[in-house]
Amino acid sequence: RWVLSLECKGSRNFLSALRRAVEVDFKDKDKHKSQGLYLLTTGIPDQETHTVSAYVAEACRGLDLQLHVCLFSAEKDTDSSRILPARYANPRETARAFKEIVQAARGRFHWFGEAGIFESDDIASIISEMEKAKNYSQKCAFLVESLKQRS
Repeated sequence: RWVLSLECKGSRNFLSALRRAVEVDFKDKDKHKSQGLYLLTTGIPDQETHTVSAYVAEACRGLDLQLHVCLFSAEKDTDSSRILPARYANPRETARAFKEIVQAARGRFHWFGEAGIFESDDIASIISEMEKAKNYSQKCAFLVESLKQRS
């Protein structure tokens, strides 16, 4: 609920925001088996990736909590204020950092932009399942064909 009262600002102080989200006494948290946080972002956190990953791993270990990241990469510079973040990384470095953070949090990573989806753990899982189904189907077809030839 407190998120609704926040206003967008120029900081990417990820640790501060995550601490606030994790350390808030969630109402009825004992009634839920697991919880998830979604980070919607356009850039890398101000803090070093290894520092964020270590905190996330520790925070998620104490709770049944997963952190999922949705990274949006804009094609053009849409920041009209021209304020540079405290830490800069190109889109590939940013994606690599968030993938590391998400792995520490047992979460999922999604990276998209105006051109479409660049990477998504959910889509990768679906494609993997489809490949397994295709391979299984091919094995079944081969088995059926073998049985027909024996008859």
